[in-house]
Order: sequence, then structure tokens, then C-alpha cells
Amino acid sequence: AALSLAALPAAAEKLSLGEISSYLNSFQAAQGKFTQINEDQTISTGQIYIKRPGRVRFEYDPPEETLVLADGTRVGVIDPKSNTGPEAYPLHRTPLKIVLANNVDFTRERMVTGHDSDGKTTTVRAQDPENPDYGSIELVFTDNPVELRQWVVTDDTGTRTTVVLGDLKTGVSISDDRFVIPGVGVETIDR
Repeated sequence: AALSLAALPAAAEKLSLGEISSYLNSFQAAQGKFTQINEDQTISTGQIYIKRPGRVRFEYDPPEETLVLADGTRVGVIDPKSNTGPEAYPLHRTPLKIVLANNVDFTRERMVTGHDSDGKTTTVRAQDPENPDYGSIELVFTDNPVELRQWVVTDDTGTRTTVVLGDLKTGVSISDDRFVIPGVGVETIDR
């Protein structure tokens, strides 16, 4: 019986909050493929580019024409099908700011609202402790090596958006101009 137990794959241990923070702080830039599952169950795919602090770019595959990006202070939504033109929202009012911070620290008091493991992945639920009404983010990590595989953002209206990451390549070089919100005079909407 002992031999048969030894042949089973070992269950992954729950990653500590310090390990997860260290992983996110270990890279400044990353890129890879993503699949997005929206609240209404529609699915989009594309490329993601991350450049910390504060910048992310979601380039959606056709037929989607939307571009979503954060420039360090704002999150811009550019939808060519929209009659209103580009829209921008303050980055500090979104749960994404937690992952895009210069120094991610999940051990900060009241930031983490959940920390679980299912034996294969570790999930951390976090929010801005000073502004929990801005929404939350649920991050899913695998172990050995530690990698961010998915996140679920619940915004301030309760809408949930899931982003599943493909192989995220870290240590890449990404130009700062990839994070410029197009549209001179894009007004920031403070909701």
C-alpha cells in the first residue's frame, strides 16, 4: 500500500502570500495569450501585454475590434463601433491596480479577503482595503513553477470578467508607446 501511495502525484501546497507577492514582483514586463469570459458568457481571445507599474494592454483578436489598455493612471476602452469615442476610467478605481502596482504586497492588512488551495492551484481574493467598493480581483496561481494562470475581476457594479492566461512570458521588452490611450482629449470618467 505504501508503494502505491508513493506513485501518486503530490498535491500542490498552498502558496504563501509572500511567495505570490514575490512572483508578481519578480517581473516588470510580460506578454501572452488570453481568453476572456464575460458576465454574459461571451468569449473573446487576444494578446495581453503587462508592464508594471500600472500598464496593461488587451489586444482582442478579430472579429473584436476593441482595445483596452491602462497607461499608468487611466484605463482606456477604445471601441471603434461605439458612437461615443474612447472612454477612460481612473486606474486607481479598478481592482487591476492591485496586480499592476509597483510593489505587490498581499500581506498588507485587509487587502486579502480569501486565500485557498484546491490541491492544484492557489487562489487569492484581494481588494483595495481603503476602497472595497471599487471591486475585487481573484487571482489563480499554479505551483512549480509559480505562475499566474487566471484572474476574475468583479467591478464596482458587481460585473464579473474572467481572464484565463496562456503561457505568460516574463522578462520581455515592451515599448512604452503600446500603452498610450489613443484619442486626443480622452476624458476620464470618474464613476
